[in-house]
Amino acid sequence: MIRTITAVVVDDSAFMRKSISIMLESDSSIKVIGQAKDGEEGYNMVKSLRPDIVTLDIEMPRMDGLTALQKIMKDCPTSVLMVSSLTTEGAEVTLKALEYGAVDFIPKELSYINVNIINIKDDLISKIKEIVKQRAIRDRLRRVQSLGLNKTPSETKNVIINNLPKLNYKSVALGISTGGPFSLQKVIPLLSKRINVPLFIVQHMPPKFTKSLADRLNSLSELEVKEAEDNEAVRNGVVYIAPGGFHMKTERNHSSSVYIKISKEPSNTLHCPSVDVMIDSVVEVYGKQTLGIIMTGMGKDGLEGIRNLKNLGGSCIAQEESSCVVYGMPKAIVDSGLADVVAPLEKIPEIINKAF
Repeated sequence: MIRTITAVVVDDSAFMRKSISIMLESDSSIKVIGQAKDGEEGYNMVKSLRPDIVTLDIEMPRMDGLTALQKIMKDCPTSVLMVSSLTTEGAEVTLKALEYGAVDFIPKELSYINVNIINIKDDLISKIKEIVKQRAIRDRLRRVQSLGLNKTPSETKNVIINNLPKLNYKSVALGISTGGPFSLQKVIPLLSKRINVPLFIVQHMPPKFTKSLADRLNSLSELEVKEAEDNEAVRNGVVYIAPGGFHMKTERNHSSSVYIKISKEPSNTLHCPSVDVMIDSVVEVYGKQTLGIIMTGMGKDGLEGIRNLKNLGGSCIAQEESSCVVYGMPKAIVDSGLADVVAPLEKIPEIINKAF
């Protein structure tokens, strides 16, 4: 028998509380056990009801979402999905919430678009089911309460770490999704300036969020980190993040210089930006001298790109299960036998640095 997932919905908008609750309870395995109209009421409800998951608005009277999140993480750590507006300000606050311990976010405006409501509902439900069943999140929440937010475990069991093949790497292609902003902040700032090749990252996020993420990582890192722009020349030692809602591809011009192309094409991909599209494009330019990396995320975006890289003789790092927020994308790589290295989050920067 499938265990019922319990949820609390916190939002100052009665419409949003009702909309989210209806979407969640359209799945028989999810039950909304509480609705709160502000952060203070939400915090008290989470503390008393102890749900499996919380959807938490950011802008609310009496107590805002960030304050409520911090109190929840301090007193009753729970998996939290932030309800975020698709604005620059909303993106910046959402990234802060992810640093404070939120697992992921729901773009708020999309909930109003009736034509997309089924897709939104399915995405929300699948996210919640994946998040609730992840052992890594439960372990992290226990660490939040006993050790403090964002502490990493002192040891990770059943980890396979092999040496990367000795290749003269010319580029790095990294794909990541759910749990990505938190995880990238544990990797990119620790990369050495000695990495004198371009790094290309696809993080599944909406527009504006990727720019805020790039700016945040840039402020923390030795390497330059930026949101990629159409037709810009690729420079070594720069981390390029695909803009939300667009594919990022690379190509050589007639003088053999490498440029970035930002495009909506192909238009038939499940994700935009797509990890597969990015990796295939980078591999077309740099060949087997591309280091592929697949980290936390739902689904299997990146699997075919990594398969194509491996068929050329390239190599790949996959994030190990217990350190993933959602073990989907890396699992697809590991299960297909495509990973040269399977490593926990805290070891990935060291492995990348040693490759250069």
